[in-house]
Amino acid sequence: MTEKKKTSHLDTVKSVAAAFFGVQSDKNRQQDFSQGKLSHFIIIGILGVIVFIGILIAIVSLVLP
Repeated sequence: MTEKKKTSHLDTVKSVAAAFFGVQSDKNRQQDFSQGKLSHFIIIGILGVIVFIGILIAIVSLVLP
């Protein structure tokens, strides 16, 4: 019998970060789809995009006078 292991929040953040930068392995992607909750990936993905946009805005505001 196979045991279904839940993914932790840290695992979800790592997985979303790897996918965000395009270095997610196929094995990890399959594991995420079988063990993770879609809502967790969506929420962390949206938060990641917001943080990324905030960093870009901060960099541009520092560079431009």
